[in-house]
Amino acid sequence: MSLADNLTAPFARALDVVLPPRCLSCQEPMSPPGGLCPDCWPMVQFLAEPLCQCCGVPLEDAAQQFCGPCQIDPPAFRQARAALLYDDGSRELVLRLKHADALSGVPVMARWMARAGAAQLAEADWLVPVPLHWARLFQRRYNQSAELARALARISGVPTLPDGLVRTRKTPTQGGLSRTRRQANVRDAFQTPARHDSKIVGKHVVVIDDVMTTGATLDACAQALIVAGAARVDALCLARVAPDSRLP
Repeated sequence: MSLADNLTAPFARALDVVLPPRCLSCQEPMSPPGGLCPDCWPMVQFLAEPLCQCCGVPLEDAAQQFCGPCQIDPPAFRQARAALLYDDGSRELVLRLKHADALSGVPVMARWMARAGAAQLAEADWLVPVPLHWARLFQRRYNQSAELARALARISGVPTLPDGLVRTRKTPTQGGLSRTRRQANVRDAFQTPARHDSKIVGKHVVVIDDVMTTGATLDACAQALIVAGAARVDALCLARVAPDSRLP
């Protein structure tokens, strides 16, 4: 144990007494800290093969390589992966991250994402979070995707470029929109600042987001990075919706 660990460990234990670690989902106190309590852990579904080799959606047939939508209209990103299935078991912890300032769970979530995206991270040059429009960022006070990217950078050693993408316009929320309307909503909504062009050209970029639904936002981000000269763009998310929940 390092000197820093010797100094900080007592403070960490004292903090746990005052503010005991809580389950990321149900918020019940738990010890030792680890993300999910024994009751919530089996309710959360971690994604595993077989997955679509492009978008990462779960597949029923292990012999199948790509889902139908990716075969018909492949996205600009090469490959997307997510740690969790977004369903009743994971919804609460995702929404708490997104809307309730619940950032204490980010390190644990980033570890889940690092396992899910190990292949992408092994070859990546940059992590770029999906940006919020400045007005929404001011209202929310933080960008959950940027927080996940920062934690992933510490785990993986891949540097993050927090402003590698910017929103050029304030788009309405994607919630409740069909697949087609989501694509139209974010079309040309992202751009790489000119000052970062030299950092992006020829590089392998992994776009970081919290939830993937149809992939429209990640596709638009990938298109912007490719226009800026990225050689390859992948995507890595905390959660993604189930196949039968994807919108038409």
